[in-house]
Amino acid sequence: MLLDWNNLLCKKRFYSFEEIKVDKYDDFYRNSFHKDYDRIIFSNSFRRLSKKTQVHPLSKNDHVHNRLTHSLEVASVGRSLGLRAGEFLNKKFPEIKVNPYDIAYIVQTACLSHDIGNPPFGHAGEEVIKEWFKNHKKKKYLKTLSKKKMNDFLHLDGNAQSFRIVSQLENNMFSGGISLTFATLGTLIKYPYSSANCKISGKSKFNYFQSEKDFFKSVFDELKLVKEDGTYKRHPLSFLMEASDDICYGLLDLQDAFELNIIDENDVRKIFELLCEEEIVSKVYEENISKLKKVSKLVAISIDKLARHVMEVFESNYDEIISDNQPSDLIDRFSHQKLKDGLKEAKRLAKDKIFNEKRKIELELGAYNIIETLLNNLIPATYELYEKKELSKLSFRNKRALELMGEDLPNEDKSLYTMYQRVIDYIVGMTDNYAKYVANQLNGMGD
Repeated sequence: MLLDWNNLLCKKRFYSFEEIKVDKYDDFYRNSFHKDYDRIIFSNSFRRLSKKTQVHPLSKNDHVHNRLTHSLEVASVGRSLGLRAGEFLNKKFPEIKVNPYDIAYIVQTACLSHDIGNPPFGHAGEEVIKEWFKNHKKKKYLKTLSKKKMNDFLHLDGNAQSFRIVSQLENNMFSGGISLTFATLGTLIKYPYSSANCKISGKSKFNYFQSEKDFFKSVFDELKLVKEDGTYKRHPLSFLMEASDDICYGLLDLQDAFELNIIDENDVRKIFELLCEEEIVSKVYEENISKLKKVSKLVAISIDKLARHVMEVFESNYDEIISDNQPSDLIDRFSHQKLKDGLKEAKRLAKDKIFNEKRKIELELGAYNIIETLLNNLIPATYELYEKKELSKLSFRNKRALELMGEDLPNEDKSLYTMYQRVIDYIVGMTDNYAKYVANQLNGMGD
């Protein structure tokens, strides 16, 4: 089933299932997609990314990327890709009259939002939560959950939490969240399926929890992103959001590692020679500037070359991208072998030297203990609240533990699954430092 860009650029917003309507305040100086960008930029969840790990937990080096700086850089690349995609669509479909800047805003906003659901301590935090539920799934407080709902915790994915935050939690809680346009929401989705697909794929990658199932369906039905077999496919612009992320983390992780002296010039030179060509690399290395500035300059050149090729791949694979048989991603379709090899080599180096660096391992073990402490206290306490239906009837320890959650405190008249989700919402919303602080309070080690 081919896609229609009139549907894909849908300006409808969700406020409730009874109130889904097109944004009527669509002004020239600040249109619907521009407002999506502003809503993310000014959100609390986005601001908290400044104190969340990208790769190196609790780094004392202020130049090292955090989730916020990473997201801003991804959004910068995404905006450029979106602008060129808009120009391409204008030439291909002149009758639609696509505004390239609308496409740029949509991709840019999706890029800003893509990590908004990541827990403290990055992917290590994600792994700890999944492992904790796996190790405790036979406990009385978990075994009553249905398989589908339990899978949401066993395969917890920051992508699904990002969708939950923007559609449910931020600003108007459980009344549309930030109420982004459907076009932007669709672009945010990399994995248009639930955690049930994790068993099939063998990976904990999905984009909506059971709690957001109906909302997801309403968005993707409206965008007409439905395959012939009834399953869903990706919004074409989501491929540009994903490529922007791949390009940035593939290279900027190396820049951080270089600054932290985890890797040296010899480690990165081969990668730059693949991405920038040997002549350019030699010229930069001969400049009378610091080693870090040389690396930064070559990273910038590499990002530009990769972004240009991404658009070549998007345009040459367009028919497949809008079909029911979509490619897995754009990087996989690179026709420029050196660029493909350069990114692959960057990821190999990250895996071999950066992710296994001693201090990173030590801090991730600390993160394990922090998040385990939070779950050990908050999940059993929530179960007691579910059973007794009143906070005042809980044991002193459990009552005090839940009171730490403030406005995130689970509502005792909800289902157990919903109450546990509020615990995860609370933990995911923490910065690295705040997670450490609360864990210390629970362990009796607070200030």
